[in-house]
Amino acid sequence: MSMTKKNSPIHRLKKHDSDTFKELVELFNEVFGNKNKKIPKKSYLKKLLENPDFIVHVAMHNKKVVGGLTAFVLPKYYAKESEILLYDIAITEEFQRKGLGKLLLDSLLEHCKENKISEVFVAAHKADKNALDFYVSTGGKAEQVVHFNYLVN
Repeated sequence: MSMTKKNSPIHRLKKHDSDTFKELVELFNEVFGNKNKKIPKKSYLKKLLENPDFIVHVAMHNKKVVGGLTAFVLPKYYAKESEILLYDIAITEEFQRKGLGKLLLDSLLEHCKENKISEVFVAAHKADKNALDFYVSTGGKAEQVVHFNYLVN
């Protein structure tokens, strides 16, 4: 896919794009198998989009969301710079393996360059071979870490 910024199907959502963001959350639920997860109200999605440290990029085809990513800017306290946590990235099955995931990742990396952000990190389950293959094929360097969760009731 030879895309320029002008004809790219990738767009960063702004605060007025809560309907499109809702479409992306529905896509995430479908792709990740979270069929019973509730979608937050539009007012909550709008509030997230108003946060400059929350990034949402979508891939569009015929005015429909076919993929997207979410990411969080995390300011470092030991250096005057930030890094980004790539939280979710997904493409609908019909559009997978067509280069949209790479275009989405490239759009996030371009955002990093424009904003002097030096690193993006993402977690992937060892069992998710497709995700691992994607991150390796796009230049990601794997690190061995142990991730801990705390459920707070």
